[in-house]
Amino acid sequence: MILRTFGISFVVTIVALVVAFVYGGPEALLLTLILGILEISLSFDNAVINATVLRRMSDFWQKIFLTVGIVIAVFGMRVLFPLAVVWLSSGLNPIKALDLALNPPADDASHFANGDPSYETIITDAHPQIAAFGGMFLLMLFLGFIFEDKEITWLSWIEKPLIRIGKLEMLNVIVATAILIITAEYIAPDGKTSTVMIAGALGMITYIAVDGLGSLFHTEEFEEEAESSRGPSDLVKATGKAGFFLFLYLEVLDASFSFDGVIGAFAITADPILIALGLGLIGAMFVRSLTVYLVRKGTLSEYVYLEHGAHWAIGALALILMYSIGTEVPEVVTGLIGVVLILAALGSSVVRKRREEASEPEPVEVK
Repeated sequence: MILRTFGISFVVTIVALVVAFVYGGPEALLLTLILGILEISLSFDNAVINATVLRRMSDFWQKIFLTVGIVIAVFGMRVLFPLAVVWLSSGLNPIKALDLALNPPADDASHFANGDPSYETIITDAHPQIAAFGGMFLLMLFLGFIFEDKEITWLSWIEKPLIRIGKLEMLNVIVATAILIITAEYIAPDGKTSTVMIAGALGMITYIAVDGLGSLFHTEEFEEEAESSRGPSDLVKATGKAGFFLFLYLEVLDASFSFDGVIGAFAITADPILIALGLGLIGAMFVRSLTVYLVRKGTLSEYVYLEHGAHWAIGALALILMYSIGTEVPEVVTGLIGVVLILAALGSSVVRKRREEASEPEPVEVK
């Protein structure tokens, strides 16, 4: 199953490295490999969350996510998104933005002779609004999970009290808004307060709209299925409009996870071709394969705390993104926090599973 699930990712990785070598020689190959490893290490929690949503979707929409979605992930977020940032932030037209990306100043100065800022400088300067949007989207996702009533809790000493106070209507919006105001007022650089507020508000609105529409259509289709069957119905997987909005939700979620990776990539290289090969083809493909593996293997059902660990990792990433608006945070810190939380959740799941197996009564032989 591992070979079948990850086989295409290994093939794509080899092709991407060959293309990188042809494009820029050994140095380009090494940079592409580093970028791929960076994306995979930062996105393990992304794969776990993707799997929790993907298993609610019909086979058709799962295939759409794994085909059309990968195109959006590779070319949309890793190629077009940085170009769009340059285009909107600098006022350059799309053609000139692409030329700026592919042909940086020969002297590596921060400005061209005509006064245009460099591609890398524009992306870095746009970090506050990018981090505010992605951070608030992910924070809303974390708060929605942590305040939600659920039977199984991982860090019960903190999760159970949060579930109790989570019964207060719209508490996730209240908490997220308070964090956004604090960030804009006390963390954001001078002159960026309004920018951070607007970008953060748009992140919250995007989450509420996409998540709400997906839940609405999923509920309607569930009720229609239950009425048509005239009795209790098993869990109805999202199809039609519900499947579309879950697909849209996953793409926005993937974009939010990608912000830190795309920004962090510029600490390694500003070449959009290498970023597309490393973050996009190698990184995104492995994240998709890992997502499929988790769904088909039933890992989330077997190791029940994994979903909790991934959401806590999301909460940490959201706060790091908001903090990074004013202070640079090393990528290794971001990646390690997520990995540590997920590994801790996995370890707790293994212990729980063994205890349950040990407590099960042995079958009585009938003579």
